[in-house]
Amino acid sequence: MNRTGVLTWGGLGLVLVSVVAHGQNLDCSTTRSEPLVGPTSQTSSDYDRPVSWKLLAPNILCDQKSIWLFPVRLPQNDNWAPALGVVGGTAGLLVLDPSEGRYFHQTSAYSGFNRVFTSKATAVAEILVPSSMYLAGWLHKDGHMESSALLEGEAVADAEIVATALKDITSRKRPYSFSSTQNYADSFYDHAGSKVIGGGGFPSGHTIAAFAIATVIAHRYRQQRWIPYVAFGAATAVGFSRLSLSQHFASDVFAGAALGYSISRFVVLRY
Repeated sequence: MNRTGVLTWGGLGLVLVSVVAHGQNLDCSTTRSEPLVGPTSQTSSDYDRPVSWKLLAPNILCDQKSIWLFPVRLPQNDNWAPALGVVGGTAGLLVLDPSEGRYFHQTSAYSGFNRVFTSKATAVAEILVPSSMYLAGWLHKDGHMESSALLEGEAVADAEIVATALKDITSRKRPYSFSSTQNYADSFYDHAGSKVIGGGGFPSGHTIAAFAIATVIAHRYRQQRWIPYVAFGAATAVGFSRLSLSQHFASDVFAGAALGYSISRFVVLRY
């Protein structure tokens, strides 16, 4: 790997550690109210972050500031184990990517699954879920559902901003673009499409959005025990479809899932 590649991957590792590791150590006084602590007050998992159409843009700006400036506070953080686990998992999958990338590109075993979970269908679903929840909440005057939908929108916006930046930095080719004679291991800094609008493959944009939405739903409706299983099950199906459609390598999907979950939980929901 050349010097540019080393510097790029060093920066990406720092970003990934930052997003996963920082937990609740965020501060944005204009958009955050701390949950009370005490025997009669809410626990951190019960905290509801204020959200509205008016607060949505300031919240997103605050979130992005927290994500991208957090590396300067990394020495003060004590949540390195899960963060390094995610980085290590991504690195391990990078080694396996050439094999699984070639397999999914050449197999037709998942053609039935792929006809259902097309790229367009999953993208539309990721728009319809928060939109329909907001509409249902508005019609039924359910403020909890309305605010949940707005939090989902905020989480997707935050996640896709990060994904777009990483895609443009890494410019990774997608498995379907390889010919049968090409080396699947040589995938970074080689994307032939747009260099400025997130056309690369790392991380998976569909997966990061799916897990961002699922994390909000699972937390906000955690009293219904079946909802988290359905939410994360659907997100996992979206992630697998990115492999079976040969749109992404496994490391792209894994990183997208980890980032989507972490951004929703630690940056948006803050519990």
